[in-house]
Amino acid sequence: MTKFTDLNLNPKVLKAIEEAGYETPTPIQEGAIPPALEGRDVLGIAQTGTGKTASFTLPMITLLARGRARARMPRSLVLCPTRELAAQVAENFDTYTKHLKLTKALLIGGVSFKEQEALIDRGVDVLIATPGRLLDHFERGKLLLTGVQIMVVDEADRMLDMGFIPDIERIFSLTPFTRQTLFFSATMAPEIERITDTFLSAPARIEVARQATASETIEQGVVMVKGRRRDREGSTKRKVLRALIDAEGDKCTNAIIFCNRKTDVDITAKSLKKYGYNAAPIHGDLDQSQRMKTLDGFRDGSVRLLVASDVAARGLDIPSVSHVFNFDVPSHPEDYVHRIGRTGRAGREGKAITICSARDEKALDAIEKLIQKEIPRLDNPVQAEPAEAEDKKPEKKSRASTRKDEGKKDKPAKDAASTDKPAKEKRGRGRGRRDEGGPAVVGMGDHLPSFIALSFDERRAG
Repeated sequence: MTKFTDLNLNPKVLKAIEEAGYETPTPIQEGAIPPALEGRDVLGIAQTGTGKTASFTLPMITLLARGRARARMPRSLVLCPTRELAAQVAENFDTYTKHLKLTKALLIGGVSFKEQEALIDRGVDVLIATPGRLLDHFERGKLLLTGVQIMVVDEADRMLDMGFIPDIERIFSLTPFTRQTLFFSATMAPEIERITDTFLSAPARIEVARQATASETIEQGVVMVKGRRRDREGSTKRKVLRALIDAEGDKCTNAIIFCNRKTDVDITAKSLKKYGYNAAPIHGDLDQSQRMKTLDGFRDGSVRLLVASDVAARGLDIPSVSHVFNFDVPSHPEDYVHRIGRTGRAGREGKAITICSARDEKALDAIEKLIQKEIPRLDNPVQAEPAEAEDKKPEKKSRASTRKDEGKKDKPAKDAASTDKPAKEKRGRGRGRRDEGGPAVVGMGDHLPSFIALSFDERRAG
């Protein structure tokens, strides 16, 4: 069995790894670290939770151990799709560089430009950034990328899929042609892979698991919800969610609940708190300080249920998540793999339950096709509610039928003798109406209101 000591890493890096409690590299680490140390480009593909971050941080630290950074010219660059993932990568560097004098800077939104500029001015060995904030600093003239020796694109498919292609192409054009490039991702669709061919030169392709597969340690299930009214679907699903959490009992030590929309994240978190659950929301519209505070609370256990948008689905390393609940079926099948990959990490067991409404069945079929297995159907813990009168939608009527009904209300009640007349009537083309065998009715017939027969003076006097 391969150990970290067999990978030719810097002795001080090995010491930090040992202090962190790791002895044996994961398959992606074992496959990616050697070619990265040789200076080759690397394309790493592995399911989430397999240790991709250390696959590039460890060789980078070893390669950068010698040398010194110059002001405003970082020696390496790590691009991440989200602020949270960038912050996590920075934490990894802190862990593994504790015995080395390497400097780093984190460029993400929600943080003061001046603080970040001060770090860049002193010179950094490792620059970790989101594309937007990186280009902001470059356009301000505060940053040069001509000294980048190693460039990493983390969660490459997500970076490209989120519309960062123009930014990434521009950033690559600002770095030296001789740079070493590392791409790491959980999925790599064929069309995305064609784009990576532009950025990598004869890469070592490391694929340790079939693409878009979920860990075998994760128990999966789906609850089908059939609502009669679409406007009550959210309420029904929230009721099912609470029942699922309660059914898991003490087994659910903590959980991430994923919603497709930011508004649903807020509504679901608020609803859970209303019913006494320890829950907090996290999505892209929240302040960075609030997002980091919520994540820290989830890590230390002060927050039990983290209600999140897909901003938290990629790359966040929270080792001991017992459950994942998909409040919504993700629109993109690949996102399902990333979501449920938040549990069952590092060999632990986990459970992922998805709530699926009738209109999400096509998306569920696409997920099962991607992972090449059927997700077991679970019993709905909430009994179907009896049909209520208020749930029935009123029948829509045309304007003509509405006027007809109103006309009926205005007509005087028929006397008992009228019941003997035939119900069927024939209508002529003119204004008159002829009952069967009777004379044509002209104008208002016998029902002329008496006030019409009065003269103007008589009506005025009355």
